[in-house]
Amino acid sequence: MAIEITDSNFEEMVTNSEKPVVLDFWATWCGPCRIIAPIIDELSDEFKDKAVIGKVNVDENAEVTAKFGIRNIPTVLFIKNGEVEDKVVGATSKNVLTEKLNSLF
Repeated sequence: MAIEITDSNFEEMVTNSEKPVVLDFWATWCGPCRIIAPIIDELSDEFKDKAVIGKVNVDENAEVTAKFGIRNIPTVLFIKNGEVEDKVVGATSKNVLTEKLNSLF
């Protein structure tokens, strides 16, 4: 299961992470977000020891959402050493997300 990333735990879970981080920006009312949600959870299970896989609810975490200029959801960010290395906007396949995550190692 992906970790819930919030405005209050962002620094600890993302900025200070020594592992690569994947952030899924989503909302309960977003249809495409519901499509990729199970994929994000699968990645969380598969990469649990190698990466931080998190979900950011854009309706509840305006600070983190604004920090990255998120305008469309779902948006999935791939972060290494605190820097955004890649991103995907919109629903996509597990293969695409896995490839982008693997490129961070």
